[in-house]
Amino acid sequence: MNNKLPKSERLHAEKEIKELFNEGSSFFLFPIKVQFFVKKQYEDGTPKVLFSVSKKKIKKAVDRNFIKRRMKEAYRLNKQLLSPLEVNGLVLGLIYVGSVKMEFHKIESKITQILKQLVEKLNSNIPDHE
Repeated sequence: MNNKLPKSERLHAEKEIKELFNEGSSFFLFPIKVQFFVKKQYEDGTPKVLFSVSKKKIKKAVDRNFIKRRMKEAYRLNKQLLSPLEVNGLVLGLIYVGSVKMEFHKIESKITQILKQLVEKLNSNIPDHE
């Protein structure tokens, strides 16, 4: 599997971001809130992901960017966990709401748990076509 995180896999369109927060579902695994949404009409099978860090909790931009880099790297290394997903058009938002910086291995384990939980949730909501 491709281990890169190109711009085509990152969520940056304002319309899609609004759609994610208005119509999406969410769950929480401290310190990350997960927003997800499955688009009905989607041309590409790769999930799109958004990374965000709360400005209210982490005051310094340097620290926010540091956490975002760690989250991106953890996602990039573990995105193959989404491959058993039977849904196309996944839009995903990972929002860090903790108030302290975490070690990379802790963030990576949380992202891994989140991706596994997301696959379970989305695959259990799909009706069988038989």
